[in-house]
Amino acid sequence: MSRRVAIVQSNYIPWRGYFDLMASVDEFVLYDDVQYTRRDWRNRNQIKTPQGLQWLTVPVRVKGKYSQAIRETEIEASADWAADHVKALSLNYRRAPFFGQTMEWLRTLYEAPPDMLSALNRRFLGAVAARLHISTRLSDSGSYELAGDKSERLARIAQQAGANVYVSGPAAKGYLDESVFAALGIAVEWFDYSGYSPYPQLWGEFVPNVSVVDLLFNCGQDAARHLKFARK
Repeated sequence: MSRRVAIVQSNYIPWRGYFDLMASVDEFVLYDDVQYTRRDWRNRNQIKTPQGLQWLTVPVRVKGKYSQAIRETEIEASADWAADHVKALSLNYRRAPFFGQTMEWLRTLYEAPPDMLSALNRRFLGAVAARLHISTRLSDSGSYELAGDKSERLARIAQQAGANVYVSGPAAKGYLDESVFAALGIAVEWFDYSGYSPYPQLWGEFVPNVSVVDLLFNCGQDAARHLKFARK
C-alpha cells in the first residue's frame, strides 16, 4: 500500500496550491529546520484589493546574516501586526460573499499570536486545512532524526515517516537527487501546480496565486471544490 509524504517549509497563509499538495499526501512534514530566508513566503503573503495586490507581512527578528533556522525565528513582539492584518482583511473582503463567517473564524486565529513564526504558521496551516476538509497528518521535521546533505536528509525523513512515495514541488528538480530516494525504496513524484480553474473573485481580473484566504472569503464552504485533491 502506498504511503505518500511531502516535506515543505512552512508558509504564512499560503495559496491554494500549497494546500492541494498537502491534500495529495498522507503526511505533510513542515521542514522548518532549514535556514530562514528574507523576502520569501515564510512570513508574508498577498491578498487582492481594489488597488491591486497587497502584502501582509509578519514582522520577525533576524539575527546576523540570516543564519537562523525558520523554527528559531521570533516574531517582533512590539509590532501590532495582527491587528493590522485583521483590519486589512476586513476592509478588502467586506464585500465577499462569505465575509461574515470567514472573518469571524480568521479573527480567532489572530488572537494571542505565538512568539515564534513556525508556531504561527502551523496554527494557520492546521486551521485552513481543516476548513478545506484536508485530513492529512501535519508534522514537524524536528520530530525526526536529521542527517546528511540536502537530498539525503529529505529521503531519511521520508523513510522515517514510512513513505514509499515522496511528493515534491517542481522547483526542487534542479537539486533533488532521486537516486538517494531510490536507494531507500522511495519513488519521487513531482507535483503539478498547473490547471487550476478560476473561482469567483473580487476586484477585476482573476489573480491565481494569492493567499488561500481569498478563496475562503469568496467561496466559503465550496472552497475545497477549487482544489484538485481535497475532499469535496
